[in-house]
Amino acid sequence: MRRTLIAATLLAATVSAFAQAASAPSSPAKKELVRKVLQLQQQAIEGTAQALVEQPAARLLQQAGMALQTRVPAEKREEVAKAIQADAKKFADEVMPLMRERAVGLGPTTIGPLLEERFTEDELKQLAGWLESPVVRRYQQLAPEMEKALSEKLIGDTRATIEPKLQALQQSIGQRLGAPGAPADAASGKKTIPPAPKASAAKK
Repeated sequence: MRRTLIAATLLAATVSAFAQAASAPSSPAKKELVRKVLQLQQQAIEGTAQALVEQPAARLLQQAGMALQTRVPAEKREEVAKAIQADAKKFADEVMPLMRERAVGLGPTTIGPLLEERFTEDELKQLAGWLESPVVRRYQQLAPEMEKALSEKLIGDTRATIEPKLQALQQSIGQRLGAPGAPADAASGKKTIPPAPKASAAKK
């Protein structure tokens, strides 16, 4: 939901491109309107960056939570869980500001050209006015809370069904690869595939 507005803007840009025979001409006024739209969309742009940081971290925490139940003695689980949470928070605190700043910096060279090319000056005025609407701004402010509420409820309602199936899948994949305890790749959240044995080793 956090990225609903920016996604809608890009979709509208694509539809507008098909509706026009040629790209809308540019002008200093259009460039200023694009700058204004990007400024009004800064929260959504930052939300996109935040999601890119949170999603892989959430996958790792989920995998760590399952591993705690099978690999760590019961008396040490709370201590290890707190340490993992602290590591995850440190990661987010270090990476999040960098990602947000970079996302905002990239807006003018990624989203900006699409808006300038595919919207007329009048359309950009309408878009800026819509984004400045108090109702739209309230929706943008509420979007993260709505997403959080839905995500927490969805995870809570499906955990008992999904986690055993996910564990079974991980075990099956590990067994097929010959490495049931293969570690998760930090970037993608997928199992790391062990390298194939060297030919010299295979002959021994």
